[in-house]
Amino acid sequence: MSRVPVTILTGFLGSGKTTLLNRILTEHHGRRIAVIENEFGEIGIDQGLVVNADEEVFEMSNGCICCTVRGDLIRVLDNLGKRRDKFDYVLVETTGLADPGPVAQTFFMDDDIAAEYAIDGIVTVVDAVHVDQQLGRSRETEEQIAFADVVVLNKTDLVNARRVDELEERIRSMNGLAAMHRSSFGSVAVDDLLDQRSFDLTVALDRRPTFLEPEYPFEWTGVYRLGPGTHTLCFDAGPDPTMGLAVLPLPAPSPEALETAAEACVRVFAEPVAPTDGGSVTVGAHFEVALDGTAETTVPLVIEDGSGEQLYGLFCEHLAEEYHPRLTAADGGEPLVPVAERAWVAAHEHDDSVSSVGIEADGDVDGGRLNDWLGDLLRDKGTDLFRMKGFLAVAGETDRVVFQGVHMLLDSQPDRPWGDDPRRNQLVFIGRDLDADELRAGFLACLV
Repeated sequence: MSRVPVTILTGFLGSGKTTLLNRILTEHHGRRIAVIENEFGEIGIDQGLVVNADEEVFEMSNGCICCTVRGDLIRVLDNLGKRRDKFDYVLVETTGLADPGPVAQTFFMDDDIAAEYAIDGIVTVVDAVHVDQQLGRSRETEEQIAFADVVVLNKTDLVNARRVDELEERIRSMNGLAAMHRSSFGSVAVDDLLDQRSFDLTVALDRRPTFLEPEYPFEWTGVYRLGPGTHTLCFDAGPDPTMGLAVLPLPAPSPEALETAAEACVRVFAEPVAPTDGGSVTVGAHFEVALDGTAETTVPLVIEDGSGEQLYGLFCEHLAEEYHPRLTAADGGEPLVPVAERAWVAAHEHDDSVSSVGIEADGDVDGGRLNDWLGDLLRDKGTDLFRMKGFLAVAGETDRVVFQGVHMLLDSQPDRPWGDDPRRNQLVFIGRDLDADELRAGFLACLV
């Protein structure tokens, strides 16, 4: 059976990815498309903005699809592989803060995924209005353009023709190989986006020589020989308040066995944090240990396998030199010396000043108070508000209101009727140096 083609749809926050996605889903192109969406933040909004279509939409929230959610992406693709009769194309829409390189890497690093799926191309949507300021402040925007096989220069109706020519020239100076399409409201022919067979691994390696070096959501592994029983794991205080970890069995302490286990551990780290049974850590699950900020933290590690001593890998979110992990066997004595250890290439760094604030509130908002609050917010924080989106229940309106904004531009449109659904407001703000408490208080003051 031939591999399923995959298009990665990327672009900075507010560039018009979802508008373009809706265009693809509503055109009669004969493809059955499974859509995988990723959002930045704890409240998922985008799935509600995708049109009702026959295609299936799978959403992954509260994570970056280019690092810690890689295991989640693999799991969704695995599940899709069991339903090959339902679709013949996959479209992955990344969060606007994603670097598409590691997303594409997923389709080469995991053998099962590589056997089932093939990247057709990377489509990057560029906001003609805001791209200049985004390129000056966001490394992700540069990476999205550099990795593109197809560039959609969107919102060209909002800038003059000379400016569009200048932007196209600048983009071509960054990536001269990508096909270029100008658009407004994502008006690009589907056949210019899908089934392009434009992704070239050689070109990807030229752009980033480390393309096939995987990034991981953990930074250090220690290999220990342990028998059944309750062992003791200790961490010193360090720069972070928690330590994510997983313990997995290993067949050998060899580099090859460690790399195989590391790929398995990517999936484990994508699982929800496991509840600890009496504070204990067990084998095969993702745990998060709260660290004492001033003294060492001790946690039991329970090995239930009764078949004698075996090798286990302790995969830790942070480097050993930061927290000095120590593992003492169940029968006591001095801390064990690892049989082997390895530091990994960690998931790439994001701008810590960029965050997402989600707000949910039942009831209606007063339209006048809301407009005044948003006006003040845009005046004071507009340049730092990358993206605003959500659904509103406005007093006196029978339809749900879709609310979207990019920097200083704000738009709202009536959506479907509320009907018998509870009137509830859901908003997400993404930006730099956001004050979550202030944003929530400001919105709640708009409620009737």
